[in-house]
Amino acid sequence: MCNFAGMNLTEKDQQYIWHPFTQMKTALPAIPIVKAEGVYLITNDGRKIIDAVSSWWTTIHGHSHPYLAKAAAEQLQTLDHVIFAGFTHPKAIELSERILNKLPFLNKVFFSDNGSTAVEVAIKMAFQYWHNSNQPKTKIIAFKNAYHGDTFGAMSVGGRNAFTKPFFPFLFDVEFIDVPVAGKEEDTIFQIESLIKQNDIAAFIYEPLVQGSAGMIMYNPKILDVLIEICKKNRVLTIADEVMTGFGRTGKWFATDYLNQKPDFMCLSKGLTGGTLPLGLTLCTQEIYNAFLSDDNSKTFFHGHSFTGNPISCAVACASLDLLEKQETQTQIQEISKFHTNFSQKISSVKKIKNIRQTGTILAIEINTNENSSYFNSIRDSIYSFFLNRNILLRPLGNVLYIIPPYSISENELNEIYSSIEAFIDQF
Repeated sequence: MCNFAGMNLTEKDQQYIWHPFTQMKTALPAIPIVKAEGVYLITNDGRKIIDAVSSWWTTIHGHSHPYLAKAAAEQLQTLDHVIFAGFTHPKAIELSERILNKLPFLNKVFFSDNGSTAVEVAIKMAFQYWHNSNQPKTKIIAFKNAYHGDTFGAMSVGGRNAFTKPFFPFLFDVEFIDVPVAGKEEDTIFQIESLIKQNDIAAFIYEPLVQGSAGMIMYNPKILDVLIEICKKNRVLTIADEVMTGFGRTGKWFATDYLNQKPDFMCLSKGLTGGTLPLGLTLCTQEIYNAFLSDDNSKTFFHGHSFTGNPISCAVACASLDLLEKQETQTQIQEISKFHTNFSQKISSVKKIKNIRQTGTILAIEINTNENSSYFNSIRDSIYSFFLNRNILLRPLGNVLYIIPPYSISENELNEIYSSIEAFIDQF
């Protein structure tokens, strides 16, 4: 057992750890967090930081929620883990049934460990669906600047940028189309219709309503309905990546709930367990599943992970659904959405702001700089440091600062964030 008494955690971290999305040579030292409670991260010297981004959009109920902790502890003492090939367990069955009841157009659940892998599974299933059907199709359509994860399939259907440049030679070809933001709808429709005429499109993958890492780019559900309908008429499978948008983020249970047209696949993670434990799900229709049923063993979906269907993660996910189903949680989601809207209106005429975007509990503010909007916009570090000095964690996407708070956040805590945003804009 490690005893950290008297240790300098920052120095130990620098000695041993390689952090994600971080240039380790120039990065500031990592901040040691020894405790978290509600919306607060607590450092080893007692500083309390508001987690306004829900620790990469995961901790929807706040940190260290006692109900989730209790579910994990009880499951840990009952069944910690079991191989998921040839075996099953109650919590995996309960979770699958409850999720599918909320998404009645889907029929089967495949378990994995994270959002990127949930996407990877959907891509592999889509390609193999056509292979098993003796209609091999080799292309996928995706939105420009998309982000679907960092495994190779997920990178392939994501934007070609500095993040993926070293791997360009190894990524499979993807047909990219414009995101149908206001004014671009007809262009996007033309592009997808032209590509589908090639008859080799296996699937269309999209982040419904909100492109997260691209800068919280938002578009109308009506145009997405049109795109999905085009795909269905032309026998192109559709994959909804709801890793970020699921579980209330957009104001409804799922972003797909805003649509009339429904996907063939849905990928879930992040808020699935309330941010407590890793878990990913790939949901699909009965038609997809049936294409893998055969006396020919080669048509099996040969994919799995050591921790597939982990009982503790499943138990916590079920507990998270309990909390989400409470009226007080649903009311809080609507209240956060309302507070965001009111704040957006308050600052809408500020000239230093290029654009304000909101969908449900997601609020994005694009700062007007002399540079193009980009993840690598030089203002990024200034934004991050300004708010961290005020004990608020906002991790901007370049010149786009965004708020995706835990649903447990109070009006006073939101107002503290809003006031700090106004202070930053005044200073900038």
